[in-house]
Amino acid sequence: MVTRRFVIAALSALATPALVRPALAAPGQWDAWDAQVTPAGFDLGRTNPWGLHPRLLPVRVKANPGLTPGDIHVDAVARYLYHIEEGGTAMRYGVAIGRDGLYEAGVYRIGRKTKWPGWTPTNAMIKREPDKYARWADGMPPGPENALGSRALYLYVGNRDTYLRIHGTPAPRSIGTRASSGCVRMVMPHINALYEQVQTGVTAYLYPTDGGSL
Repeated sequence: MVTRRFVIAALSALATPALVRPALAAPGQWDAWDAQVTPAGFDLGRTNPWGLHPRLLPVRVKANPGLTPGDIHVDAVARYLYHIEEGGTAMRYGVAIGRDGLYEAGVYRIGRKTKWPGWTPTNAMIKREPDKYARWADGMPPGPENALGSRALYLYVGNRDTYLRIHGTPAPRSIGTRASSGCVRMVMPHINALYEQVQTGVTAYLYPTDGGSL
């Protein structure tokens, strides 16, 4: 359930894999890739070949009064993302967030969104973990193994791209943990469903890992 702090908190910044020089997937590939990452007979609230804890599966919950429909709220303590709906409800999804020191809470605007994005690690990521990221310095092409997965929501402050993302992941078993270089990760079929409901321009609230207000 969306807690009281979602009503009163004001925020400021998360870190996820950055898309610096995006590569583009041909639209004709999208359906094939979507089929590849979506289990047969997929049911949003029940299908779970990834072995997620049941609490991390998508579910519709009651939202606190006063929240704006369309906005996103990320509870970094419980590892939940809430998408606020009309009528006082929200869809809740399990997520993964950044490792210690890499997650930054904040208030953002969804500046754009992309299906099957390419991805390029930031210079800071390459410097911090060269063995992991240096080989992708010129970019990782789109596809089911791409670090941003099947969909990405791009977080802006004003008109500035922060290089922070809410995105799919090829590592679904990381959901519910602090496993990334600051990103908010979702299971790919889950973000595929969310993506269709999110409009550019809405606000994304990323709350602190200590459960406090911002």
